[in-house]
Amino acid sequence: MLEHSFVHIPTIGLNTEKRIWSEGILSLDEFLMSPPGFLSPGRQKSIAGHIRVAREKLDSGDAGYFCHCLPASEQWRIFKEYRHSTAYIDIETTGLGGFGNIITTIALYDGQNVKHYIQGVNLEEFIQDLEKYKVIVSYNGKSFDVPFIENYFGISMDHAHLDLRYILRSLGYGGGLKSCEHQLGIGRTGCLGEVDGYFAVLLWYDYQNKGNEKSLETLLAYNIQDVLNLERLMIEAYNQKTNKLPLPVEPLKTCAPPANPFTVDLPTVERIKQHRLLRTF
Repeated sequence: MLEHSFVHIPTIGLNTEKRIWSEGILSLDEFLMSPPGFLSPGRQKSIAGHIRVAREKLDSGDAGYFCHCLPASEQWRIFKEYRHSTAYIDIETTGLGGFGNIITTIALYDGQNVKHYIQGVNLEEFIQDLEKYKVIVSYNGKSFDVPFIENYFGISMDHAHLDLRYILRSLGYGGGLKSCEHQLGIGRTGCLGEVDGYFAVLLWYDYQNKGNEKSLETLLAYNIQDVLNLERLMIEAYNQKTNKLPLPVEPLKTCAPPANPFTVDLPTVERIKQHRLLRTF
């Protein structure tokens, strides 16, 4: 999509971009070969200079450049070019980030491989592994996951960041992650749909206090399913976005994700559900 984009260039807004497209100029290279006549020679020259810079940034794989230059509402456009250097991430915590709250588990999926990180086992390895990627995709990560990670580890994450909460909302899909999945026909197997953020906290404490490995496995199954579904949501959002444009953009294909390496333990879920219900009375 970046090959067709002009709104990352200073002075070009969405309306001007559409006018460029309406002139039959559908790519950066086509602009260089035949700039539109409605632009003055001076402006044509300036835009051509920015296009050459953009071409260099594409060749060098600089996702951050485009994420910085594109309007926030159009940052989704970087996805196709950097799909194979994208990490889908999600964290589970014991709270919203106040004093004493910790990260319990982290899931990372890059379109091929799934990795998981556990508090007290290998959590610190996440930061090193994340450096391999240029783009991260999350759901509500700009408000929660990334600030929590940065504060917890004392780091600054400078990845290009696509937050599906806002991208999907712009397409008319609201609510939490599972609500968006449901609206787009993406289901969860077993009873993963019953596990939410608070339930994930209870699973962690059950694992910590009782040493129940099944609770940890259930928590990881929930955490990992989030990142597996993020890829499907990102592809669907990208295709819906490009479908709204007056351009012949080929839709991205959804690949079958790997199997979730962890499964939900039904007896554990039922036991914690009953304990949770009893505590509400």
